[in-house]
Parts: sequence; C-alpha cells; structure tokens
Amino acid sequence: MTRTHYDLVIVGAGSGNMLPDEKMADWRIAVVETDRFGGTCLNRGCIPSKMFVHTADVARTVETAGRFGLGARLESVDWPAVRDRVFGRIDPIHDAAVDYRRRSGADVYLGAARLVAPGVVAVGDQELEADRIVLAVGSRPFVPDIAGIDEVAVHTSDTIMRLEQLPSSMLVIGGGFIAAEMSHVFGSFGTDVTIVHRGTSLLGTLDSDIAQRFTQAYRERFDLHLESNVERLERSAGGTVATVRGPQGTTRQIEADVVLVATGRVPNSDTLDVAAAGIEVDEHGHVRTDDTYRTNVEGIWALGDLANHFQLKHMANAETRIVRHGLLNPETPRRASFDVVPAAVFADPQVATVGATEDELRASGRQHVVAVREYSATAYGWALEDTTSFVKVIADPATRLILGAHILGPDAAVLVQPLIQAMCLGNTVEDVATGVLYIHPALTEVVEQALLDL
Repeated sequence: MTRTHYDLVIVGAGSGNMLPDEKMADWRIAVVETDRFGGTCLNRGCIPSKMFVHTADVARTVETAGRFGLGARLESVDWPAVRDRVFGRIDPIHDAAVDYRRRSGADVYLGAARLVAPGVVAVGDQELEADRIVLAVGSRPFVPDIAGIDEVAVHTSDTIMRLEQLPSSMLVIGGGFIAAEMSHVFGSFGTDVTIVHRGTSLLGTLDSDIAQRFTQAYRERFDLHLESNVERLERSAGGTVATVRGPQGTTRQIEADVVLVATGRVPNSDTLDVAAAGIEVDEHGHVRTDDTYRTNVEGIWALGDLANHFQLKHMANAETRIVRHGLLNPETPRRASFDVVPAAVFADPQVATVGATEDELRASGRQHVVAVREYSATAYGWALEDTTSFVKVIADPATRLILGAHILGPDAAVLVQPLIQAMCLGNTVEDVATGVLYIHPALTEVVEQALLDL
C-alpha cells in the first residue's frame, strides 16, 4: 500500500470539484471520484432530467394545442435522438473535467474511496493522507425491500433516462419529485404511466393546496393509485407484473414494460465507511456537521447530500462556498444561515416552493395571513388558457414579512424568485407589492396580485 501526503483531499467530484481555488495554488490537492466527474446533478440528476423535461414540455404543447384553436399532433418521438441529444452533450464532460483538474495541478484518483483512519482515504492500493479532507460523495437511490425485486429488472433515476427504447408502459413506484418529473417525461412521449404511491397525495411534503391540486392534475393524466403499496414484483412475458395492495386491502395486478423505483435517496456515508474515521452520522446516515460544515473529526468537512436532507444542488453549491472559505480562513469561518431554502419540481404542472407551508404554521399555532391568486385572474393567464395554476403567499400579520410562497403552474420556478429575494432581504409584503413595478401583462402580475391581496 502506497501512502501519499496532501494538503487537501476532496472525496467526490460533484460540488466537491468546485472547491479548488487559485488561492490554493501552492497546495498539493487530490480529487477522488468513484464514478464520473459532475456528480449526480450533471450525470443522472438535475441537468439531464431538465433537458428531458423541456423536450416533454414541447410535446405537451403540441398535445394541448387544440385549446388555442390550433390543429396539431405529435406524430412520433425519436427516443434515441432525444436521449442522445442529452447525453451526447453531457458524457464528454467527464473526460474534459478530469483533464482540466489534472492540468490545474491536482492528482485525480478514479475509483471507490473509503476512509481507513481520521486523516486517511484509501483508493485501490493507494492511501491518501491529508491535513484537510472534504467529503462530498452525495447520495444514491433508495430501493425498498419488495418481494421479488431482485429477480426483475427495475430502474432508478440513475438508469431510467438511458433506456434503449421508449417503453409502451411504465410503473412508477413513489410520489415525490423524481416520480413526478419522470412520469411527465415518459407520459408526454406516449408511454402509458401508472403511479403507485403509499401516501394520500403526490408531493405530500409540500403545502397541502399544492399537493392536492397537483395530485388532481396527475389523476387526469395518469393511472394513479394512492394509499397503495407494491407487495411483489414478478417477471412476465411483457415485462413485469406488480401485485398492488390498495387502501381497502384489495389487491390487483399491474403489468408494465418498465418499472421505475422513485422512493427517495440515501446518503453514501456507509459506502465511504465514515465510521472508520470516527465520523458521526444521524439516524438517516447523513454526516453530522456544525454550521461551518466541519464534522466531529478535526480536519474533516462534509457537504451536499451526504450532509443534509435537502437534496438540492443550489444548496450544495452554497455549502461549497462556505467550506472553501473555511479551508482558506480557518480562524474566521463563515457560518451557514439557510433559513430560506427554495425548491422546484419540474413537472407539468410545474411547482415552486419556499418557506413555511400553511399546514406547518397552523400546527405551530403561529399567526399568519394567506392570499391565493389564480393564474386565470391575470391577462397572461387568459393567454395561456390556464384553469389550474395559482400563487399562494403567506405572511406574518404583525411584521408583514413573507413566511412562505407556493406556486403551481407554468414558470413557477421563475415566478417565485422575487418572493425568495424578499424573504432573504427582509422586505415586507408592502415593499414587494407596491415598491416595484410589475410589467403588464407579464405572468409576474399573478405574484403582484397575490401580494396586493395580502
């Protein structure tokens, strides 16, 4: 076993690959990656999925053109062309990123990493000893223990976008954002989608008004089975047969060409063997850190999906900036203060959310006021012929500060941004409602009108 000493070892080349800085030019740095540079986001998450989502949005625009008086139809979907447009752009980035990092002076190790001591990372027959270690190895799909699941071919978000051909039918197990987005993608391309979810609604962790209306929209698009569980998976001539138990205890058989398991993600702390270095984890396996992202072991930091429950790339990016500052300025570290964490679901309908839900505020007993404004109440909503979308804004009646905002409909992830900024900057409802001009008749007027209602 060969041992090499480094000033900094970065384990995980997703957000971790953003850590090296010109101020570290005289440091000896190693970057270790088990799979591909770019991490989940680039290779099998945010970026490819949104490239697929946009293509699906185009298909849906064609499908729904009749409401605008247009005679249009989607004649065909060239799945290999759709897929190869996405990964033909993404896949070459790995080699380019490795080459760039090496040309920048770092040593790159491609292989499975594991901790063997507080300051030592092993990769194959190499041991990397470091004064500073940053762990950014992310998470992986959780696969539930379903009878027969090891005997059939199931996909997760890691593999579903690389299918060889477009399936005629798909069973989606789960009801979160991955289930929502992939159902939209494949359903828009003509796949017959069935969703089985144990909860009472899809996107059940979001504001209940959002979850209920989103669920209704998906009930109209797909074969939806709520409060249901897949008890067994078996091979069939056409693919896979699932035995599904419904809310009344009755069972039914559902057959599909392809099965997508979208039941959450788990941190990779176990594969990294953080226990060997004495690093503490929580009950879910996330590495425990303080607000500077230091672990309980001196000289080791952790960030991203490994260390938080958000599973958001923009959160990991922000954490990377904090960790970089802490590495360079150990005596004056920056501290995380993420009271406002936005998120979006790129489905159809699109969803954006930030801050407290009305359900949470009711449960806590905190005073609040709520305004809901339909897209259909605005001129651009008329242009969209929209009948389902809305903006919901929640504020504190005493301070007039925005406590939460929840949007369902086209461009939700864009429309929510001024509300995020208001929450971060401490602007009142009045500041944002009347202190700025909203372009007429842009869709942003629906946000303005919700704020004026408050």
